[in-house]
Amino acid sequence: MKTYIPNLKEIKRKWYLVDAKDKILGRLADKIAQILSGKNKVVYTPHIDTGDFVVIINAKKVRVTGGKEKKKIYYHYSGYPGGLKERTFEDILKRKPEQVIRRAVKGMLPKNKLGKKMLKKLKVYPGAEHPHQAQNPEKIEV
Repeated sequence: MKTYIPNLKEIKRKWYLVDAKDKILGRLADKIAQILSGKNKVVYTPHIDTGDFVVIINAKKVRVTGGKEKKKIYYHYSGYPGGLKERTFEDILKRKPEQVIRRAVKGMLPKNKLGKKMLKKLKVYPGAEHPHQAQNPEKIEV
């Protein structure tokens, strides 16, 4: 019996809408990463991008547990001496709330060209409005 490998033309991509209001960041990112990589489909193949598009709304209302609002620190290093920047979860949530979810999901995807391709299918918005109504995203609960 031969192993079935899907062709890129055969893959049907769907759009999903996820409301991040009062959701735990890590658990939300885990489910989204599975959808983006296509692990929720029967035609999943590790070396082919079989995932779907995900639109996340209300990113500024995502939660973390255990007092991580003040304890969780995000680092960015410019490469120059003294170029290490530190920001807390609270600070980033106020400035760029979509970056919090994007970074969490990126950490759960493959670290290669395929992972970058999967991350492009993630659309994150801080409020309840989004410009993807024409794609008729299916609302799912994660």
